[in-house]
Amino acid sequence: MPTELPDPPGRREANPSTLSRRTFFAASTVTGTAVVAGPSSSDGAAAAGEQAIGSQVSLVVNGSRRTVRIDNRTSLLDLLREHLGLTGTKKGCDAGACGACTVLVDGRRVNACLTLAVRVADADVTTIEGLAPDEDDPLHPLQQAFVDQDAFQCGYCTPGQIMSGIGCVREGHAGTPEEIREWMSGNVCRCGCYVKIVRAVQQAADRI
Repeated sequence: MPTELPDPPGRREANPSTLSRRTFFAASTVTGTAVVAGPSSSDGAAAAGEQAIGSQVSLVVNGSRRTVRIDNRTSLLDLLREHLGLTGTKKGCDAGACGACTVLVDGRRVNACLTLAVRVADADVTTIEGLAPDEDDPLHPLQQAFVDQDAFQCGYCTPGQIMSGIGCVREGHAGTPEEIREWMSGNVCRCGCYVKIVRAVQQAADRI
């Protein structure tokens, strides 16, 4: 059996708390076992926490009352797309920087990706799918203006541009092209159709 090397002269006296090699390895084994066993109890607590953060949210979407149970961290964008199947509202940057997810909440434009769904409970939400007034007039005036002015190319940002344009007009910020550009500057068009978008908003302003 290997013998333990004695501590250097004076070490044990100078530092009474110094562990022998055997004691050190024994302590390490106990600590390692505790670390491995620890997560099993915390996993159960985390799972219980996950189950406890859901809420039932009821809101009016495009004129219809919708009630769903969601995680409290769900954004309005994900509620619309993933839970209600309204995929017209686009997920662009998911950080509030592009405006592709713009919807109207109680008549005001918001970035749905930055809005928690639980914060708009009982609100009136309008998405691009809810703009058509009736079967006889299938396009909203601004939708028709986008067609007339050819104000899109790839079309990905178009729903957000239209919803933002409606909000811009209703807020009284569509008096001049310069004003429209300023108040719609949060909506990015990567295809560069800004001139035609401004024209479309001007065309529809009197009918919104």
